[in-house]
Amino acid sequence: MSDDPRSIAQAVGAAVGEGDLLAQALGITLAEIRPGYARAVMAVRPDMSNAAGICHGGATFALADTAFAFACNSHNTLTLAQHCAITYLCAAHLGDTLTAVAEEVSLAGRSGVYDITVTNQDGARVALFRGHSRQIKGRAVTGDPIR
Repeated sequence: MSDDPRSIAQAVGAAVGEGDLLAQALGITLAEIRPGYARAVMAVRPDMSNAAGICHGGATFALADTAFAFACNSHNTLTLAQHCAITYLCAAHLGDTLTAVAEEVSLAGRSGVYDITVTNQDGARVALFRGHSRQIKGRAVTGDPIR
């Protein structure tokens, strides 16, 4: 693996994507990653609907959380969510394609703050998510697995 931060982030993206079985089950794909940034995409399927016939909030949360995971691990230090909050702005519908863009707001010591915006295929904001991260021992690509 190269020492270039973008190459490291891409390697982390591949490793995190391979290991995230929930993201795979939901069809979440990584569209872009660089240090402190990630963009992930998910198509809203019928099995993601709630009783109201719209996208379940948990599916939207999972997309935002996955983009958060890619972004906060992009520096190749194992990083976990410490606190997350989401505000739903409008409904996502079956057949929509949702995009979550995660951006690093602050990284100080072992703690980070990330803002994630979820939009639909028309660019409408569906949700705003803020994630607080905590780095732990190990590397995302070359370290021991999380226990």
